[in-house]
Amino acid sequence: MKSKGPRKPIAVAGNGGWGTAVALVLAGKGLPVRMWGIESDYVRETAESRENPRYLPGIRLPKNLLVTPDFAEATDGAALIVSAIPTQFLRTAWADLVPDDRSGGAPILSLSKGIEVKTLTRPTQILRQVTGRRKFAVLVGPSHAEEVARGLPAAVVVASTDEEFAREVQGIISTDRFRAYTNNDVLGVELASALKNVLALAAGICDGLGLGDNAKSALLTRGVVEIARLGTALGANRQTFYGLAGIGDIITTCVSPHGRNRAVGERIGRGEKVNDVLASMTQVAEGVPTTKAAYQLSKKHDLEMPITEQIYRILFNRKSPSRGLADLMGRAHRAEAEEYR
Repeated sequence: MKSKGPRKPIAVAGNGGWGTAVALVLAGKGLPVRMWGIESDYVRETAESRENPRYLPGIRLPKNLLVTPDFAEATDGAALIVSAIPTQFLRTAWADLVPDDRSGGAPILSLSKGIEVKTLTRPTQILRQVTGRRKFAVLVGPSHAEEVARGLPAAVVVASTDEEFAREVQGIISTDRFRAYTNNDVLGVELASALKNVLALAAGICDGLGLGDNAKSALLTRGVVEIARLGTALGANRQTFYGLAGIGDIITTCVSPHGRNRAVGERIGRGEKVNDVLASMTQVAEGVPTTKAAYQLSKKHDLEMPITEQIYRILFNRKSPSRGLADLMGRAHRAEAEEYR
């Protein structure tokens, strides 16, 4: 499907798996796309080989997808910038990139998922603070890069407080294999997409402990209630947590073998040390810092988040996964409806 969107270039800041997958979606519509990456030597190798072997091996990059280590070249005259930088590096990276932004203040579509630990701020809040006044939108949902890059069907959500801009991005990004819905609850969408990674870690620990499908299903059901509780306390729409950014992404992340955070949790459940697991990875497991941020938010707002608390204690207080499970199961009995408040 060819795009009816802008013929001006679209810049992608970040050449990881998800940034590359979205670049491929846009390039597949015939749009001129320029993808920037921070590791100059690796970016040049990618440009020459026409493949991103570290993150998406075996996927060819089309000719209309320029790969460059020069951010000024990537953004020169760009109609839209897609930001695909992990949340914990977002502020520092963009502070360095802003002086080289040649787009003239182009709107930014954020792909980042997480909460900055030091400030407890969301990706679009960070981007606004660093890049100044411009339009922002968020793209999230159940969409593993490995599948999107191969052209397998997926549905996502584009969220912006500017509903006209959300519809504009929807038109730019949508294809007959990549369906985008719009949402104006940016707060809820960003929180849901961040907090689901905490549940992914929990799901992986379940798998590592060999607890079975019943336990995992119960954990995720209660987990949705828990993250929705935090979201609504912060002002988000509860319904957002039962849509693509919430339950949709939770199902994918907590079940699929592609899910990095689930895989990290599984290794921890099998007895590996958290630091050893993280040191062995080439990609970022956003769920680990997000767990710390979510725990801090729960304490700040005096909210009960038992699953988040146990994952926090397992990750940062060296609590054993089996002990964390026992403490979850041993909580005081109550009515299910009471928990949904």
